[in-house]
Amino acid sequence: MTSLKAQTQAKVEAGRKNNPDFMAGVDKEIANSKALQQGESALKVGEKAPLFTLPSPADDKVSLSDCLSKGPVVLTFYRGSWCPYCNLQLNALKQRMNEITALGATLIAISPERPDGTLSKEEMSTLPFTVLSDQGADVAASYGVAWQVPDFLLEHMRVDRGLDLQEINNGNATILPIPATFILNKSGEIIWRYVDVDYRTRSEPDDIIKALKAL
Repeated sequence: MTSLKAQTQAKVEAGRKNNPDFMAGVDKEIANSKALQQGESALKVGEKAPLFTLPSPADDKVSLSDCLSKGPVVLTFYRGSWCPYCNLQLNALKQRMNEITALGATLIAISPERPDGTLSKEEMSTLPFTVLSDQGADVAASYGVAWQVPDFLLEHMRVDRGLDLQEINNGNATILPIPATFILNKSGEIIWRYVDVDYRTRSEPDDIIKALKAL
């Protein structure tokens, strides 16, 4: 099975070939974000995870405390269903869900997309994990992974991709989560995390499963 890292790297290299100027601009923006230590305020291993209640695509309310009552939680923040790197990540996790659930864990994926725009009814019926909507990125902010998107990327989304984030995120046009994954034990303590402001890199499912086995 091809690793998620190999899949995302292949997509990055394809982007460099097809649109080198844009990818060079992304490299510059990411380097600047890292220089400004974006993401450094993300919650650390050993800290208590903030509780929250958010709507699902069906507009049901799902609380972290209820999920934790069943066992450990894998909590991943992603930018939205329009993001190809996010889709690679979610698909990679979907393929490993049998292993994740066998270890007693619940996977929750959070994006700023409004509940009625995240997934189709068909997709909702087949998705093996919970997708929640954090429209104002308030939960992302409480975990220290809310990111003010640089103008360069906002313009690309609007002009080149035809994306209206204000519509997609129900009013939130400029803040997206840093792609990040946290593993919480049943007590809500963070026991593992992956945080990188470079949205082209993601945590490997193998590493998530290894951390769950260590619980």
